[in-house]
Amino acid sequence: MRTATVTIDTLRDSRSLVITRTEAAAALGVDPRTVTAGIEDGTIPAVKLGRRLVIPREKFLRIFDPRD
Repeated sequence: MRTATVTIDTLRDSRSLVITRTEAAAALGVDPRTVTAGIEDGTIPAVKLGRRLVIPREKFLRIFDPRD
């Protein structure tokens, strides 16, 4: 998934189970550091997979998708 074109719609249509902080930030129109802060304060759910921190796509959409 290309981060420059990530939107809530592209996340909704994606088959990926997780998204990155960069993709989440692009979809929300915020700086990736804002997403990191949201993960740290518990606002945005995240899972550590090895050394990577990823965001479960379905949980993210339940919080931020205006259609839900």
